[in-house]
Amino acid sequence: MDRKKVVLGLSGGVDSSTSAYMLKSDGFEVIGVTLVCSEEQKKSQDLIDAKKLAEKLNIKHIVLDVIEEFKEKIVKYFLDEYSNGMTPSPCVICDEGIKIKKLLEVANLEKAYFIATGHYCEVDDQNIFEETLLKKPKDEKKDQGYMLYRIKPEDLKRMIFPLAKYEKMIVREKAKEYGIDVHDKKDSQGICFAKEGYIEFLKKNLKEKIKPGNFIDKTGKILGQHQGYQLYTIGQRRGLGVLFSKVYFIIDIIPESNEIILGDYVELNRKKIRLENFVLHVSKSKLKEMELIGKPRFSSNGFSGKIVEDEGSFYFEYEKENPQNAKGQHLVIYSGELVIGGGKIIF
Repeated sequence: MDRKKVVLGLSGGVDSSTSAYMLKSDGFEVIGVTLVCSEEQKKSQDLIDAKKLAEKLNIKHIVLDVIEEFKEKIVKYFLDEYSNGMTPSPCVICDEGIKIKKLLEVANLEKAYFIATGHYCEVDDQNIFEETLLKKPKDEKKDQGYMLYRIKPEDLKRMIFPLAKYEKMIVREKAKEYGIDVHDKKDSQGICFAKEGYIEFLKKNLKEKIKPGNFIDKTGKILGQHQGYQLYTIGQRRGLGVLFSKVYFIIDIIPESNEIILGDYVELNRKKIRLENFVLHVSKSKLKEMELIGKPRFSSNGFSGKIVEDEGSFYFEYEKENPQNAKGQHLVIYSGELVIGGGKIIF
């Protein structure tokens, strides 16, 4: 494996484009890889921009068609989760099961030791756990360690994040300085395969499976009618489509009966949650008496708590209950600035 050779995920955006320039400037032989996840992407401006950047920097560029795998692993998962009353985290699943996996496969074929992405996070192999772990970047507001929490330490050893030490504003300034055409390109928003918004995407793909049902309270009393449980998420209070005499929040979704349970905000609070597909990248023995932070969603600042194991199941128990948990989202566990594990939230 050549340690001066790096395979870079090249999306056509400012982050990956700036990363390509920085890696080449550091003396790496850069191979850009653009993953095509849909037929629409084959004709997208992003792909055009990625090709232009590769030509400008005179680097090898591989366009990889992953359309069918993406449909099966990400789009189907997304639809299945909503059909099961969950709130999915497609980026978490995609980063682990598609993006990083494919970059490593290409790197192995190209005999490149390193892979790189434009994610805002950092690799730390000098820590008290004596493991290679993800660490928060300089621009903590852009921290994407949450999305990559499932990546194994042995794979992190091969990863480079060129933007780890920079704030997004500085990255754009550098891109402009380097003469990168996309320096002022807008950041991508929302779900990449649902440009029309996730509600319209669900309607288009689930069709007749979406049927009206009842909003009820915890006693079973009918409060009104919803448009289909798949179109709602736990914690939601806006867009319920019914004028109530008080403010209600969705506190649970029951797919089997096509019912949505409404309640007061305080009823969203949870002290302890079960984690499915739990991963822990450090030794449990080193976590004793250590303060941990659990982030139950990407935008959360996190809450203090501890990992609890009971009869083969793993839980995160908060010091104080909080209302930010939704079935299907991922709780990511931090020790200080280090990402040490997490899992999918199940009540």
